[in-house]
Amino acid sequence: MIKLRTHVFIDSLQPQLAVYMGTVSQGFLPVPGDSCLWMEVEPGMSVHRLTDVALKATRVHLGAQVVERAFGSMVFHHRDQSDVIEAGHAILNQLRTTENERQKCRIAWSEVVRSITPDHAVLINRQDRKGSMILPGQSLFILETEPAGYIVYAANEAEKAANITLVDARAVGAFGRLTLAGKEADIDAAAEAAIRAIENLPGI
Repeated sequence: MIKLRTHVFIDSLQPQLAVYMGTVSQGFLPVPGDSCLWMEVEPGMSVHRLTDVALKATRVHLGAQVVERAFGSMVFHHRDQSDVIEAGHAILNQLRTTENERQKCRIAWSEVVRSITPDHAVLINRQDRKGSMILPGQSLFILETEPAGYIVYAANEAEKAANITLVDARAVGAFGRLTLAGKEADIDAAAEAAIRAIENLPGI
């Protein structure tokens, strides 16, 4: 039996997130403004059949496919929202399930660290980071979710809401991790938007 862990539709990829996804994508690269669908299923090997269904049914591009033993992720994008939505419907029909039967997002960790020190900033920037650098004196927002794929939606909504810097957004594995930097007020607004967005997504 295939379990739907994550089903997230993004209407318009924000500039930083789109570029970030391009740094980690092994497939067709998204551009800002593309619609995007991020799906995660269990077990991981089932993504091959489901990816095939979506690509044959629509004009979407395969941005990424991650196959782990436990979980598998598929990322589709296209300029036309209707194609991306239809790709999701094709996969849901194959699974005989609905979007609302996805696993509900659980926030495993959420924290704001204000005005970080130079030592701290340097260490964060030296770690496995695909996005932009954090600067000393900026505030830091960290969010961890289960399942991992919800981090992408949280990152996109945070970028819509405030002038922040996307440092990292890891959306595969057991947990997703988002790291944002910016001025204190912007980080507070981004954190509120990110948390509100994922908490409002229905699931079971």
